[in-house]
Amino acid sequence: MLHKLVAKQFPNLRLTLAQARITETPDEYIKKTTFVSMLLAISISVVGFLFTKNVFLFLAFPLTYAVSFFYFLNTAQAKIAAINKDISKEIVFAGRFLIIELESGVPVYESFQNLSKNYEHVGKYFSEVVDRVDLGTPMEEALNEAVQLSPSNDLRRIFWQVLNSLKTGSEVAGALSNVFDQIVREQQIRVKEYGRKLNPLAMFYMMAAIIIPSLGTIMLIVLSTFIGINMSLVFFFIIIGLNIIVQLLFLAIIRAQRPPVDI
Repeated sequence: MLHKLVAKQFPNLRLTLAQARITETPDEYIKKTTFVSMLLAISISVVGFLFTKNVFLFLAFPLTYAVSFFYFLNTAQAKIAAINKDISKEIVFAGRFLIIELESGVPVYESFQNLSKNYEHVGKYFSEVVDRVDLGTPMEEALNEAVQLSPSNDLRRIFWQVLNSLKTGSEVAGALSNVFDQIVREQQIRVKEYGRKLNPLAMFYMMAAIIIPSLGTIMLIVLSTFIGINMSLVFFFIIIGLNIIVQLLFLAIIRAQRPPVDI
């Protein structure tokens, strides 16, 4: 089948789907993506033809299909990014919890159990390690699987450090403290970078959403009185609508730039 040949062109797709918590196989995922992309491309071409009566719109079908295919293909990556945000908000607190548990003499297995009960997003991955061990998988093998399937680099470093400590017989809590200190420093750097980005964004917001609409409206009113152009109420509603769109756009940009940390 064609979708099986396409799936072979993406050798890392199986791992990506596993990290995104998508239970479909690569063949099934490609098949679904192909179908949805085809349906969307046909719909856009037909709707465009009905409105414009231009047959040449169908010539853009391959491009529309290709764009749609790669857009839906990246759904798994988008889901991984969303999972990463949730993990980043809890990783520091979960790490401190784990270190306190281990320093108190609690075994690694029980520490993982306790952590999984107290943290919604990070706890899922520690709970999976516990479940694998309960099914008879050795702790080292369960941690190795967690390293491979974890969508977060920070979480992957934690599991990797615990795995190395268990293999070498060294103290787990001390090694984890160094890892979490590094994670905290990296998150603090992201927060500082976000603060630096806010200054130019705030300036552009003031210009595009406040100064230009207000002064521009006043200038249009003054010019209309000299030129003798009647400005209808609809025109002002259009200006208000555009201003709202600009403000929502800036709000979306600021939210997208905000680092997913909670220190």
